[in-house]
Amino acid sequence: MPSTVPPKPSAIQHGSASLGIVFMLLGMLMFSLNDTMGKWLVETYPVLQLMAIRSVAALLVLLPLVLRRGIMTVIRVERPGLQALRALLFAIDATAFYFAVGYMPLADAMIYWLAAPIYVAALSPFLLGEKVGWRRWTAILIGFAGVIIALDPSRESLSMPALVALFGSACFAFAIMLGRTLRTTPDTTLVVWQFVGSLVFSLIGVAVVPGSWKPLDPATILLPALLGIVAMLAHVLVSRSLKLADAATVVPLQYTLLFWAVVFGWIFFGDTPRPTVIIGAALIVASGLFIFFREQTLKKFRQVDE
Repeated sequence: MPSTVPPKPSAIQHGSASLGIVFMLLGMLMFSLNDTMGKWLVETYPVLQLMAIRSVAALLVLLPLVLRRGIMTVIRVERPGLQALRALLFAIDATAFYFAVGYMPLADAMIYWLAAPIYVAALSPFLLGEKVGWRRWTAILIGFAGVIIALDPSRESLSMPALVALFGSACFAFAIMLGRTLRTTPDTTLVVWQFVGSLVFSLIGVAVVPGSWKPLDPATILLPALLGIVAMLAHVLVSRSLKLADAATVVPLQYTLLFWAVVFGWIFFGDTPRPTVIIGAALIVASGLFIFFREQTLKKFRQVDE
């Protein structure tokens, strides 16, 4: 899942908005490929082992960039406690996602993560002190209704993977909120901490959880490593997109993740979305888009008043 926070308006370059759109669409495609590969690889590798190899590969790709910028720019960060908490939340989020997709269709799992902006909007008045009016509260309630419909709570559908997916998406939402608080931290630093957190979390898990590491086959180790490289490319594309185009133009394109989840789930795994999933997804996407565009409108009003 994408974790990049839109930069401050002053950081957005006056470049090609069209190129920004292309980068965002490619970034979402790469994230979808990452999710598809993850679902396939968890059939062979334990989730924690997959997370560890993925994190090492991503950090190796990031290493030249970190060395060029100076390693101290990554080590000396503002509010290290919040940075560590954000990294931990993203580690739990990614682990929960790979666990969930091992048992449920890609599209089903993706819906819970696409609901994260709705959770953020609901919690922002209490944790960030942001004002939320009746229009956004209505959209939030509609979004939650979509989650419930997609979850289709019953003895058969309310499974452990579904609950893990809900928990993981909630961690993702809290990580997004921390990203808002840490928005002055460079993107590279945020991503490095994110993958370091995933590596530490997965290695501790491997040491504690029995059977979470299998002997590596040199012929196949490149596949989970490729997972980390694909995830890194996706983060780079999304970050670059947000620098080339306005957030209002490119952020809604993140919902193309659901399209790719349905397509790849059908092609590679023979998954067909349930009717309740389709209805719930429609409500979640509509709610998320309304909340986003409403926030953009209010931001413009505040800038005019200033």
